[in-house]
Amino acid sequence: MKFYKEERVALFIDGSNLYATARALGFDIDYKRLLSLFAEQCKLVRAYYYTALIEDQEYSPIRPLVDWLDYNGYTMITKPAKEFTDATGRRKVKGNMDIELAIDVMEVSDNLEHVVLFSGDGDFRKLIEAVQRKGVRVTVVSTVRSQPSMIADELRRQADVFLDLVELKSEIGRKVSDNRTPHPTTQAAAPPVIQAIDDDEYGDEYYDDDDDEYEDDEE
Repeated sequence: MKFYKEERVALFIDGSNLYATARALGFDIDYKRLLSLFAEQCKLVRAYYYTALIEDQEYSPIRPLVDWLDYNGYTMITKPAKEFTDATGRRKVKGNMDIELAIDVMEVSDNLEHVVLFSGDGDFRKLIEAVQRKGVRVTVVSTVRSQPSMIADELRRQADVFLDLVELKSEIGRKVSDNRTPHPTTQAAAPPVIQAIDDDEYGDEYYDDDDDEYEDDEE
């Protein structure tokens, strides 16, 4: 990782995108070790984590993660996901956090020297460009080692540094849990019941990163 010991750094984590990227590489994230890793490399000012929550569920699989992160050094930004049924009768859950993340990056970057964005979403290219005009370096964390690649080419080109998540696996990775209730530090960043990103591979339940909608068949 390319950091200077005294530079002020903040992490901005697109929760569902990081979850999908880690799963595509075959591991879960240990968020305690992730925070420690960056704190050792630089002057870590803050770590933001963004995710939408389905609030009307009796039990939300992501809630233990949200609570654990909130108590252990992360700044949580959440909002209720919007749930609706499309014309085919399939339940969709819409939870786009791009605006919240972009606003925070623009505001906080005035007091930073380096922004680390955990996302492969090409919609953030203009955000990175705007931050760079302030003289702030930007590192993007995603992967090109999966099939397909999890990062948009334009985002990778715009970043000052591209860090492939697979390079951090030995330091922040844990084996993917086979059960639905992993330890909070390894809990998935999107609810397991709507976790997949490719409907051909995982069946009818999937997360579509292009429009930030979750889908799932009604029984």
